Amino acid sequence: MTGSFTPDLPPLCAPDPEPMPSFPLAPVGLPGISPAVHLVEVGPRDGLQNEAVSVSVTERVALIESLADAGLTEIEAGAFVSPTWVPQMANTDRVLAALAPRPGVRTPVLVPNKKGLDAALDAANLTDIAVFAAASETFSRRNINCSIDDSLTRLAEVAREARARGLRVRGYVSCVLGCPYEGAVPAGAVVRVAEALWAMGCAEISLGDTIGVGTPGQAVALVETVAASLPREALAAHFHDTYGQALANLLAVLERGVRTVDSSVAGLGGCPYATGASGNVATEDVVYMLEGLGVATGVDLDALCRAGETIGAVLGRPLPSRVGRARAGRRA
Repeated sequence: MTGSFTPDLPPLCAPDPEPMPSFPLAPVGLPGISPAVHLVEVGPRDGLQNEAVSVSVTERVALIESLADAGLTEIEAGAFVSPTWVPQMANTDRVLAALAPRPGVRTPVLVPNKKGLDAALDAANLTDIAVFAAASETFSRRNINCSIDDSLTRLAEVAREARARGLRVRGYVSCVLGCPYEGAVPAGAVVRVAEALWAMGCAEISLGDTIGVGTPGQAVALVETVAASLPREALAAHFHDTYGQALANLLAVLERGVRTVDSSVAGLGGCPYATGASGNVATEDVVYMLEGLGVATGVDLDALCRAGETIGAVLGRPLPSRVGRARAGRRA
């Protein structure tokens, strides 16, 4: 047959002449979920630290400011770590100094040891620090070159001095649902580290699925186990999305009373010591889900999506947030 034949039929996906409706539609809540959830934005630290492209101080400051403009009130600003090992976090002191203080907005920084704390204490605008320990012995030795017990001893000194200086201290537990070296991590190992961080004065304990392997039942079981030893309201969920389970895991633990969620704008991030681990759950996706549940976050979703698009342009690649991509298409 030669030539072509074009039937007089409408295209399968004819463009809609009407503007798309606003989403999500009418919120519908679920039992057990708090009417207000606090979001901790970790993109400028946990997100950018695993990017191949180093983002300038000016661009990092602009990202943090845009996230605050969108309504986020706790935004990790960086980390006082060795620039040899994590070059993306170099000049965190300059980032802090360039930020305009805002009432009600906290900009914590990660501090791994006493040397990091000393550097942080010399920085301007410091109000909060975060410390971290792993629930996996192998991960601890590969990540920070010391045992879990040694890391907790070091962190106790850091937390003690930081609190004496009037700083709020937040604690992270890594590898709570799996380790890239050991596989499954016993819940008892997570509880031991969480209890130690709580005992040294951490105001909140963030449970991190560092390599994103957990599923909802596992996430709920872990939260229930840790909540038997620590106040449930002091727990935060920090889920990476390697296996696409992060939102499902979050919903499951929110139904069990967790009120604080860590997330990363546009889904930035990963783990520099866990090959193949993808980014944190995207803040845009979390906000969209929470709005659909009638949960107050105080975040302007469109402004948040614009912040994600901007950092994506800086990095020169599309980023994983499903909501960010959908909103970009709607505005195009």
